[in-house]
Amino acid sequence: MERLRQAVDQWKDETGYGFSLYSTPSENLCDRFCRLDTAEFGVVPGVTDKGYYTNSFHLDVEKKVNPYDKIDFEAPYPPLANGGFICYGEYPNIQHNLKALEDVWDYSYQHVPYYGTNTPIDECYECGFTGEFECTSKGFTCPKCGNHDAARVSVTRRVCGYLGSPDARPFNAGKQEEVKRRVKHLGNGQIG
Repeated sequence: MERLRQAVDQWKDETGYGFSLYSTPSENLCDRFCRLDTAEFGVVPGVTDKGYYTNSFHLDVEKKVNPYDKIDFEAPYPPLANGGFICYGEYPNIQHNLKALEDVWDYSYQHVPYYGTNTPIDECYECGFTGEFECTSKGFTCPKCGNHDAARVSVTRRVCGYLGSPDARPFNAGKQEEVKRRVKHLGNGQIG
């Protein structure tokens, strides 16, 4: 990140144009760059074997850490990203433990300038389920009735810093795999 920031600062100085470093890349790059690298270098364990690259400076989505450790890991990088960034945490349904969420927000406020909390708000129009749908390599399925008809569900996920509806506009294969592998940073209403 430091080298990238030095490069954009140098380009700005050399050209007079306003270059900046944006730390949440295009949704398609996590899939495309991994495919290109796999074609050139083969399957490299721990690098190309997952089928996607983790965006930006984020901690790998499969790392089982509490939200504070994730914030601490990512905190050094936002100052380098003068073009934009987001730090975020994945959470289960914590409607009945808002104190835990407030504690994380308070901590994030002291450590990173922009923090998002991803909580399940999916809804099935067949059976009335609200919560988190099961994420598979082919899409999202209601855990109560098995519905996966995009016209009969509402699924919301944050990808690359924005909230989207993958039931209406599906992710590419790499991003779908990354979303499928995400772990929660707050389990069973307990911190950590």
